[in-house]
Amino acid sequence: MNKKIVQTAGRDALGEFAPEFAHYNDDVLFGENWNNPDIDVKTRCIITVVSLMSQGICDSSLKHHLINAKNNGVTKKEIVAAITHTAFYAGWPKGWAAFNLAKEVWNEQTPVLSAKDVYQNTIFFPVGAPNDAYAKYFKGQSYLAPVSKERVFIANVTFEPSCRNNWHIHNATKGGGQILVCVGGEGYYQEWGKPAIKMKEGNVVNIPVGVKHWHGAGKDKWFSHLAIEVPAENGKTEWCEPVSDKDYNEAVK
Repeated sequence: MNKKIVQTAGRDALGEFAPEFAHYNDDVLFGENWNNPDIDVKTRCIITVVSLMSQGICDSSLKHHLINAKNNGVTKKEIVAAITHTAFYAGWPKGWAAFNLAKEVWNEQTPVLSAKDVYQNTIFFPVGAPNDAYAKYFKGQSYLAPVSKERVFIANVTFEPSCRNNWHIHNATKGGGQILVCVGGEGYYQEWGKPAIKMKEGNVVNIPVGVKHWHGAGKDKWFSHLAIEVPAENGKTEWCEPVSDKDYNEAVK
């Protein structure tokens, strides 16, 4: 039995700006049409590649569908035959353009992108290296990429899906606190005793001194935010208990 195809690109990119289009893209085109068992997914991939190539669409969208075709079992021999056949009817230059992309995708020495690499291509700031120094204060994998180390410390913190940090408090005798600016994906911020706040790209949260809180990714979403440290006297982070699965599930439901 084929794995059900689930698509969220429409809502991720256009959910707020064009929700109806996002619905048609995610729920109808992919949710219904791509999951229709009358044609197997491998055949649908070839049809989609041929359709895009015939229209002269040989940009990143065609490359995405070539990768999808390879991942669904289309071999190098099959894609070469499909593009060659289509070139006779759609145009020789379109065949050349499609082959330039297909060579990249079926090149045995080209590594398959990891989930981290795929996500990195969607955001401006670097994901960075594994956040090993603070791993004991996180549940799941996080990454850290310093953006500014002078005057005001700013770092891009990235959370894999379901990753979150422990409850913690920013303490200081003067000034202090933290500002979060979401720069990619989807996550949550919650203060002790209050409902969680969903964060999407562009959202900003100001965290006062002395407030117990946590932040992290959604269940199936990567999440990145800039963490801006407000200058403080005797500033220190007090790490508390982990966010339980029960509290996390309640927050992100």
